[in-house]
Order: sequence, then C-alpha cells, then structure tokens
Amino acid sequence: MLDMNWIRENEDIVRKTAEWKRLKFPLEELLEWDDRRRLARRETEQRRAERNALTKEVERLLRGGDVSGGELAKEQVRVINGQLTLLEAELLEAERRCGELLLLAPNPVSADTPIGPDNSANVELRRHGAPPVFGFRARDHVELGELHDMMDLPRGVKAGGPRSYVLKGTGVLLHLAVQRLALDVLMQRGFTAMDVPVIVRPEALERTGFFPGGRDQTYELTGEKRWLAGTSEVSLVSLYSDEILELDQPLRLAGMSACFRREVGSAGRDVRGLYRVHQFSKIEQVVMCRSDAAESEQMLQEILGNAEHILQLLELPYRVVAVCSGDMAMKTHKQYDIETWMPGREAYGETHSASNLLDFQARRSGIRYRDEDGRLQYCHTLNNTAVATPRILIPLLENHQQEDGSIYIPQALRPYMGGAERIEARSLPAE
Repeated sequence: MLDMNWIRENEDIVRKTAEWKRLKFPLEELLEWDDRRRLARRETEQRRAERNALTKEVERLLRGGDVSGGELAKEQVRVINGQLTLLEAELLEAERRCGELLLLAPNPVSADTPIGPDNSANVELRRHGAPPVFGFRARDHVELGELHDMMDLPRGVKAGGPRSYVLKGTGVLLHLAVQRLALDVLMQRGFTAMDVPVIVRPEALERTGFFPGGRDQTYELTGEKRWLAGTSEVSLVSLYSDEILELDQPLRLAGMSACFRREVGSAGRDVRGLYRVHQFSKIEQVVMCRSDAAESEQMLQEILGNAEHILQLLELPYRVVAVCSGDMAMKTHKQYDIETWMPGREAYGETHSASNLLDFQARRSGIRYRDEDGRLQYCHTLNNTAVATPRILIPLLENHQQEDGSIYIPQALRPYMGGAERIEARSLPAE
C-alpha cells in the first residue's frame, strides 16, 4: 500500500495513476475518511489527556479532604469516559475504512512507463532471434503433441473440466526439463531454490497485492479460509512478512510450485491447447533489496536478463516489451513482458513478466531492513518468471519442429532428456 501522508501530498499523481491503470479508486472517499480519522484521533487524545488530569485531581482533592470537590471531579471523569467510548468507536471505524481503501490505492508507474489503455500500447524494445520460415506445412503444438503422444487434451477435460490437460511420456520429460534448466541457471546466479506452499491464507494474497482486486482469478478452498496461489510470489514474499532482513546483498529467491488461476474473461484462440490453462508449473524469481531506486532498477534488469538467457538456451525467438499503464496490475510500478514467437498463433505470445513493485508489497507485508544509519526502511520487491510450463512447450515444440515430424531438442535441454538430440517422429499421418 501507499503511505497516507504521501497520498495527501501527491493527490494528482494518485488520481492520474488510477486513470492510467483504468481503476476506479475512491480517492476522495479515502481523503474524507482520513480527515475523520485524524479528527477522531486528535479529539480522543485530548479527552484522554483531560481524563488523566482529572483523575489526578480527584486523588488530590480526596487526599485533601475535599470530598464534594472529589465527587464533582469524578462525575466529570465519567462524562469524559462516555465521550471517549463514542470517540474511540468513531476512530476504530475510521481506521478500518481507511485501511480498506488504502488497499485499493494503485502503485504509481515509473517515468518511463508507456501510458495507454491496453496491451496495444505496449512498446517493443528489442527482439532476439528470427521466427523460423518453414518449407513445409507447420503443425501447431496440439498437432505435434498428439503426433508424439505427449499430451491428451480430451482426457484432461474429462478429468478436470475445460482448460485442463494431460502431459504424458516425452511431454512430461520436457515439462520437467525446462523447469530443471531454469532452476539450475538461477542457482548458478545466486538464487536460493525454494519449494513453497500453494495453499495460502487470504492475508498472504492481500499482503502481496493480489487481493482485494484479484479474487475473481483465484480459487478458494470453501470452508478452509484459504486459497490456491496463482504464483509462488505470494508465498515467497509472505514468508518474510513482519521481519527485519539483512539486505547488504539483495535476497534472491527461486520459487518452484504448481500454480492455479481461474483465467476469467479470456477467450478466443487462447483456449486452444496449452496457452491458457487453470493449472501449471512455474519457476518464479523474487528479489528483495534496499529501497534504492537505482538498486531495484538494476535488479529488474537482472531478473529480466535471467529470463532472456533461459530463452536463449532454449534457442527460441522472442521480443521484450515495455508494458503500458493500462495493461499493468494495480501493484506494479514498472513492468517488462517477454513474448516468445509461437508459429501456431503466427504471433508472439507472453511467456514472462518482470515487475518492480518498489516498497508496495513490503509496506503491506511489514518487511523492513536497517539502513546505514540504523533506521528501519521498507524494502523493494521484484518478481519475474524464469519459466512457466506447459505454456513454454508451445514455442518449444512449434519452433523446433522438423519436416519429418521430429522435434529438435536444444543443446541446453539434452542433459535433462537423456542426451537425446531430437524427439523422433512416429509414422506421419497422411496430409
């Protein structure tokens, strides 16, 4: 969340941020409740001071034998106690409402974030590699998966409903291989691998900025007061809530987990195959560093570079885009997406998302560190996908398919695939 004093000093920025992010944030209501909270707190403190003074006066009068004066002062204390009961109730309600509204306040965007309404305003920054040009009719990942008997979508739907899938045989090996490759890369670069809970408390989602706005994308365990996380970012950040960290060096974490998302509102070609499914696996990068803008920007570039390196090891063409304000979450300050070329879609498709949240999550989570002067500061948090599967299998299969139906295995994956150089084709169906 944002600091209330900062909001008051930067009303225009908050108002513009909500507009740019297409959010209906009740700023005026928040300011009104904050006024009421300040007034109730001030009056409460005044009445308490009066009561304390009168209580001492009662003691003084009674010690001096002035019973009538003491009784009169006692009556005044009782009147003030009645007033305090009302004021404290007003203060409690004002604090509750301010707290609820502050959770809706959007994180301001960086100065170099493109301003626009949706992903059409995202700005391409660079490309790596060229989309393949096939001299034959290319198959999409669903055809290739069926050809090599590495997935079974109909049975997945039979067991789990729409947007479910089954990976089998070589599909499972690829699924595990890309995760192990990503994990090894991150561990070599100083990240601590962590297998974290995917069933989380609602406050974990609130602390990380996914609640209250993202409930419609999250699965609730009815009767449990717990939820299925859509990313290990939720658990990784929450592990350190209400702690004071040593951040002489940034804390680099690599979360390995299953992820669950309802994907409400997505339709069209996204529903075919493995692009947008309800259950998937992900290796997630999470970084906590000091509240220094230059340091957190450096870390954003670092985790973005890690993801690009993994895609380069997978020998896949991709592009990096700067995400515009209207395509951002309310919690995000600055974001890059990596989109990988998917021949079956004849387009780039999002496979990675790198975000700098400044101290937004740390304030909600109470994660702090001591600066050079020993003062407590909220840290900055960042996150980025290292690899998400089975989505990454889409470009992996489609870009590396061969005319005979076989699939080339990138060199970096071969140690995890028993040294195989390709997935050999079974008998091809007649065209």
